[in-house]
Amino acid sequence: MNSLWRRHSCLPRPDSSGRFLVVDMVAAGGEQRRHECLRHSATFFAVACIAAFLLFLIGCGAKGASDPALGAPPAATVEREGNADLVKVDRPDQFPLATAEEHDSAPELNVTGTVSADVSRNVPVISIASGRVLEIRARLGDTVTKGQVLMRVQSADISGAFSDYRQAVADEILSRAQLERAKLLYDKGAVAQKDLEVAQDTEEKAKVTVETTAEKLRVLGADKDHPTAIIDVVAPVSGVITDQQVTAASGTQGLASPNAFTISDLSHVWIVCDVYENDLPFAQIGEYADIHFAAYPDKVLRARVSNIGPILDPNLRTAKVRLEVENPGFARLGMFVRATFHGPKKEARAMVPASAILHLHDRDWVYTPADSGQFQRVEVVGGDMLPGKMQEIRSGLKPGQRVVQNALVLQSTVEQ
Repeated sequence: MNSLWRRHSCLPRPDSSGRFLVVDMVAAGGEQRRHECLRHSATFFAVACIAAFLLFLIGCGAKGASDPALGAPPAATVEREGNADLVKVDRPDQFPLATAEEHDSAPELNVTGTVSADVSRNVPVISIASGRVLEIRARLGDTVTKGQVLMRVQSADISGAFSDYRQAVADEILSRAQLERAKLLYDKGAVAQKDLEVAQDTEEKAKVTVETTAEKLRVLGADKDHPTAIIDVVAPVSGVITDQQVTAASGTQGLASPNAFTISDLSHVWIVCDVYENDLPFAQIGEYADIHFAAYPDKVLRARVSNIGPILDPNLRTAKVRLEVENPGFARLGMFVRATFHGPKKEARAMVPASAILHLHDRDWVYTPADSGQFQRVEVVGGDMLPGKMQEIRSGLKPGQRVVQNALVLQSTVEQ
């Protein structure tokens, strides 16, 4: 010990009475050394006093926090067990229970789909004659009737067709007159029979030319009795214009151009859904599915399955299922719908008050009573809403089991 005090001669050293003395065993009597030791001793005592004061404050604070008289909050009444889904409350009777009732329901499959046009009811509108579009009288989304003028086209093809028709008519008149003259001369014996036959053949060919040129005008959309280079393109059927590929002052190249318009009969539409391969047994050709619209939740349509795609999507592993339904007027192309397919057999399922189901983290949960005032949180799969503010439980709960009637109240207590 003495050797320790020699090595650290500036440290405070207690004497026999308990007081600390500062000694210098190495350089006794050195004035400069004595002052340094006194300064170091003062620093040591200051640090010791501050540390003792801080320990005193910490002790007082801890005592005050645990003193109920100072207004501290009471201890938590919910105790979590080792299982995160198991909770314990001190008054379980304040959470009333409800018994899950039995509900007969057929297994269902809900998938999303879109409203599409029936391609068999789509009619393209084209202009056989090429030329310049002078006027557009219908636009995308308009409802048109059969024979309504959609656009007007100025075409050189029409002008050429009228020229050919008028020439054919003139040739036919001349050949008819020559035939009548040949008949008269043949009756008088002035010409041979072969000259009469040539005149008859010329007359027949002239008639064919007139008929051909008249038919060409009709195909181009012109009227042979009203010669003009402008034709009117009319709607071939009644319906809604669902596509437009032409504008005013644009050009059209006849059949080489895209369809100017597409008219769709929306009295019947398709519902196209993607169904996973594991769920394909729910969709059977000829069966019906319920169609629910997000925009019209109170309206449900029954659609018939008309086709199931023979090829699966290699990435999603889904098949295209097509349903046909009569459009009452509010189904619009591109709408998202929910199609519900019903299974062939019914099964018993549980139903509980809607308030007993807790929607948490994109899942459905219920609280069931356990032993010693405990409640177990159980994951379930919720179903459709039923009359009387009840909700169907598709899986996770059986009829006859008891659940907390208001799961949200218990969950709030647990979180507190």
